[in-house]
Amino acid sequence: LAGENFDQSPLRRTFKSKVLAHYPQNIEWNPFDQDAVNMLCMPKGLSFRTQADNRDPQLHSFIITREDGSRTYGFVLTFYEEVTSKQICTAMQTLYQMHNAEQYSSVCASSSCSMDSLASSIDEGDATSLAKLQRYNSYDISRDTLYVSKCICLITPLPFMQACKKFLVQLYKAVTSQQPPPLPLESYIHNILYEVPLPPPGRSLKFYGVYEPIICQRPGPNELPLSDYPLREVFELLGLENLVQVFTCVLLEMQILLYSQ
Repeated sequence: LAGENFDQSPLRRTFKSKVLAHYPQNIEWNPFDQDAVNMLCMPKGLSFRTQADNRDPQLHSFIITREDGSRTYGFVLTFYEEVTSKQICTAMQTLYQMHNAEQYSSVCASSSCSMDSLASSIDEGDATSLAKLQRYNSYDISRDTLYVSKCICLITPLPFMQACKKFLVQLYKAVTSQQPPPLPLESYIHNILYEVPLPPPGRSLKFYGVYEPIICQRPGPNELPLSDYPLREVFELLGLENLVQVFTCVLLEMQILLYSQ
C-alpha cells in the first residue's frame, strides 16, 4: 500500500485488496460502492500469514451513511485461505530475499565494517543477530505454507448483528469443512438475499442458515431502536469511567471522536 513502511518484513506489510464478487450486481435504491465497501471490509488492506501465525477468523462491522442520512450496515468475517498460486509464493520469497539483503546491509553499515573486516565482524555478533532475525522473520517456500486474508460480508438495511454473525460463521464453516453442506453454497446465498424478508416492526423472524436456524427481532414503533451490539464489549473496551464520560458528552450534545487501532 502507498505510504507503507518498507522496513517491515513482507509478512507484516499490507497489500492492496479488491472485491472479487458481489451479489446482486446492483440495487436501484442502494447502489454498490465498490471502493467504500472494499476499504471498510479490509481497512488495513490485504495481509499474509504463515502456519506459525494466528489465523483465527475475526468479525467486525461498519456503517455506510449516505448524503440523505440513510444508513446501511455491513458485517464482515475475515479469515485466512491457503495461497495456491506458485507465482505469489515465489514473489513473497523474493520480497523476503530483498528485505533480508537490506537488513544485512544495514547491519554492516551500523557496525562500520570494511570489506577486510567483514567476515570477522559477522562471525562475532552481527551474524547471530541476523540469523535470529531471519529465523523468526522469514518465509521459505519449501518449508512454509502461505495464507492470505479473505472476507465475506453481508450488507443490510438494519443492524441485525447477531443474526448476520451467525449466518457468516455458518457460511464460513461450510466453505472450510471437509464435508459439503446439505445444499450448494449458492442456494444459501440466494436464500438470504431474495427469500428471507425483513421482519415487520415488533415481530421476530426465524430463518434457516446453513446448519442451524437463526432468529432476529425488530423493535416495534414505540420501542427503542434496534441495538444488537453486546453492551458488555463497550464496558470492556472503554472502561466504566470513560463510558460515563462519553455518556455525559452525549447528554451535553458535544461532538465525540473515538480513535483506536
